Amino acid sequence: MQFFLDKTIQSLDSEKQPLQIGEYENCKFLNCKFTKAILSNGVFIDCEFKNCDLSLAKLNNTALRNTNFNDCKLLGLHFE
Repeated sequence: MQFFLDKTIQSLDSEKQPLQIGEYENCKFLNCKFTKAILSNGVFIDCEFKNCDLSLAKLNNTALRNTNFNDCKLLGLHFE
């Protein structure tokens, strides 16, 4: 698993370029499209998602620790 620290990811479209599964710490995701993306087994610590679309993304075994979602679309997500 790869480790990403203090990265800013902008305007990523996961249908064209999938997000690498790994551990993201103190990262920012700005204006990204993660619709139906497979984010399973990822770890997000102290991250911020701003103006992102995460509708129907797969979050199986995903850790979201102290992660904020600002002005994001989160339809159909299962956080349990």
